[in-house]
Amino acid sequence: MTTGFHVTIRADTLHTFLPAMSTDITSLSASELSDAIHARQVSCVDVMQAYLQRIERLNPVCNAIVNRAADETLLAEARQCDEQLSRGQSRGWLHGIPQAIKDTGHALGFPSTMGSRVLEKQMPRADSIMTARMKAAGCIVIGKTNMPELGLGSHTFNDLFGPTPNAWDTAVSAGGSSGGAAVALAQRMLPVADGSDFMGSLRNPAGWNHIFGMRPSQGRVPYGPGVDVWVDQLGTEGPMARCVRDLARLLATQSGHDPRQPLSINGVLDVSTIPYTPEALKGLRVGWLGDLEGHLALEDGILGVCEDALRAMQNAGAVVEATNLGYDRQALWDCWLVWRRALVGPKVAALLPLPNAAALLKPEAMWEYENSLKLSYMDFQRASQRRSSFYHHLLKVFEKVDVLALPVAQVWPFPIEERWPQRIGDRPMDTYHRWMECTIYATLAGLPAISLPAGFHPKKPWPMGIQLIGKPQGDVELLQVAAGYEAVRWDWLQRRPD
Repeated sequence: MTTGFHVTIRADTLHTFLPAMSTDITSLSASELSDAIHARQVSCVDVMQAYLQRIERLNPVCNAIVNRAADETLLAEARQCDEQLSRGQSRGWLHGIPQAIKDTGHALGFPSTMGSRVLEKQMPRADSIMTARMKAAGCIVIGKTNMPELGLGSHTFNDLFGPTPNAWDTAVSAGGSSGGAAVALAQRMLPVADGSDFMGSLRNPAGWNHIFGMRPSQGRVPYGPGVDVWVDQLGTEGPMARCVRDLARLLATQSGHDPRQPLSINGVLDVSTIPYTPEALKGLRVGWLGDLEGHLALEDGILGVCEDALRAMQNAGAVVEATNLGYDRQALWDCWLVWRRALVGPKVAALLPLPNAAALLKPEAMWEYENSLKLSYMDFQRASQRRSSFYHHLLKVFEKVDVLALPVAQVWPFPIEERWPQRIGDRPMDTYHRWMECTIYATLAGLPAISLPAGFHPKKPWPMGIQLIGKPQGDVELLQVAAGYEAVRWDWLQRRPD
């Protein structure tokens, strides 16, 4: 088996192949891997074998990839990809590249468990829209990635598959709900990954595993198809990657209108002109929200790490200014609770008729369901009006800044045996997700938000991210900013877990 080929990577030519340095296949970015496959420098079988060997070695500890297909099945599909290339046929930029789908999504031939024993044997009848698009671009689906039950809580554990530990320290949480995807990516068991984000589920695990994760603009990536296409619009699927070019290319693959999702955004997302240089940072106006004037409880060290990341942007020409959100934070939290209960409650209700469901579902799911029963239509309409008011308020804020910056989490990765942080300092958390309050603002406004690796805990090997929130449908502009940040911190961003 071919184990690698010659490659070199420089900050000014990130994706140019030169015969200067030998590297393992799994060390390559998805874009580099794509170039190598299409140049016939490495075969799809070689790629599949390299990834299966790494998964075999690391996944028993990481527990990131679940319900994996048989090796012989995957190698047979890889051989088919090689045969197509030999005839001059390519499925797309992901041709022959292994991919595992987050278990919120459907992939034909794999159970859609959502991390729940209630759904352990549920087999989909069709691929999700996002899965179908990645397959059309050439990927080979090898399995699913682990997640919290029903995606509830930013800590990847469930009674069906068990916990997924952090890629940098197996004693602490990987975050969630896209925790399996983040760890598989950070540990190079996947070259690129998909996830979904309702309350930071792409952003938090990316920040805690030193990779990039992007929540696209609402409607950019059609979610589903699902049972409701009009109201259920807070969650969205999106990309995760170890570099911004992969992130941008995967988002472009996932994006575009689908008639089954009538509110999805029309148009092709053109990421081909993104400059992978610091240029986008020159004159960039960054509004630093910090801890929202003390409203957010934060563990020590998080603000400092985020401010280090901002200084790197400032040194490249960005203008960073402390900014007041200028909106009632408690009113937004109350609005969030109504929306979340209104959307989660019916999903739990749909499972309750299944055998023993009420006893098997996690307490947090039942709590959401029980609280949803107390909501009136008037409650929901008021919350919708509050959300609309906040969106229009942010339009005025974005007249003065280009992006808003916040920590991506309010705590460092916590012990894996804990369900969720009960306190931050001397402040008790009154719900199982209050410690992720910093993620609700982009979600409520439907704005694109990206998690950038910001730094590490001063005494532990724990990563932390900073999130940048962009203007309405400003996905490409936000990717340009991320690419500029990557260019100025390229060497540091190449740190990988042991």
